[in-house]
Amino acid sequence: MSGAFGESVEQQAYLTRFLLEHTTVPLADRTFLRGVLPTRDAVRIVTGSADTGAEPAPVTYEFALLGDDGEPVTAPLVLGCVRTLAAGTPPASDESVMGMALVRVDTDAVEPAVPSLTDQALRVLRTLAQPYIEAPPSPALCGFLFTGPDTVRLYLAVEEADGLTAADVRLTGALTALLAALPSLLRETERWAADEADPHCSRTVDLTSW
Repeated sequence: MSGAFGESVEQQAYLTRFLLEHTTVPLADRTFLRGVLPTRDAVRIVTGSADTGAEPAPVTYEFALLGDDGEPVTAPLVLGCVRTLAAGTPPASDESVMGMALVRVDTDAVEPAVPSLTDQALRVLRTLAQPYIEAPPSPALCGFLFTGPDTVRLYLAVEEADGLTAADVRLTGALTALLAALPSLLRETERWAADEADPHCSRTVDLTSW
C-alpha cells in the first residue's frame, strides 16, 4: 500500500501492537482497553470494563494521527493521555460513535501519566520479542473492538481491497485454523457485507460461524 492510506495503515498497526497488552493490564482502576478504532486521520481508543455491559461504560477517545508539528502521534503519548483520562471523570461530549461517547482529545491540554515500571518492562520485552519492521504483516491489524463476551471485530488492511475490512470472529472457535485461513477468507468477495453503523471500515466479513 502506498500514499496517505498506506502511511495510515502502518501507523494504525504500530499503535495497535503497542497497546495490545492493556486489554489485560488495567489502564486505571477497573478500566481496560476495549478497542482501537482506525480512521484515516485519527485513532480512536475505546476504554471500559473488562466485562461487556459492566461499569465503567465504554468511552472512545480520538487522537489525531499527526500532531500540530506534522509529526506522527506516538503510542506512549496516546497511552499516557488515555491513562490520565481514564483515571478521572470522562469529559462531557455530545458526540457518539457506535453507541459510545466520543471525546476528541487535545494532547496539549492533557498531562500524560508517567510511564509505570510495568510499561518500561513491556517496552524492553516488546522491543526484543517484536522488533521494528519496515511494514506491518499482511493483512495488517489496524485495530480491534471487543463486541461481546467471546467475540471481537478485527480491522484489517488487505492489499487488494480499498479501505479496511472488519472481520467478526468468535474467540471460542477453532482459532488456529481460522487464523491460518484468514488472509484468503478476507479476499472472498461473496463474504463481504456493509455495516452502515461502523464508520471505521469499508466492508465486514462475518466469520463467527466459521
